[in-house]
Amino acid sequence: MAKGKVGLGRRGEALAAEALQRRGFTIVAQNWHCPEGEADLIAQRAGEWYFVEVRTRRGTGRGDGEGYGSPEESLTPRKLARMEAVARRYLGEQGEDGAQDTAWHLSFVAVALDRAGRLERVTVYLDPEGDPWEIL
Repeated sequence: MAKGKVGLGRRGEALAAEALQRRGFTIVAQNWHCPEGEADLIAQRAGEWYFVEVRTRRGTGRGDGEGYGSPEESLTPRKLARMEAVARRYLGEQGEDGAQDTAWHLSFVAVALDRAGRLERVTVYLDPEGDPWEIL
């Protein structure tokens, strides 16, 4: 397995993809790049598109003053704006930007690992402000 931040991110993306697939999503693309940015995962379910940001944190420092905070704390309004721009670009390239009946979502998956790298939780937010699904 790759080490460091990139390896941690790739592991989180793999765990997120597995969690979504278990819930009936089809992963259409991973690490899709365009001038506006990158979508970690692009998925579909029931004819709807999901543009998924995956945030992975290890050793979140729950109460011990160490770590980088929770994955949820790392999702900023600026990142959400970039996700929207990426989603619009992708849909435009797929010929879906003018279709008013095309449903799409900005989604988020939080992956938390303990300091040793063991999985603590995978939490899926179909909408960053909606109710989460916690999946282990």
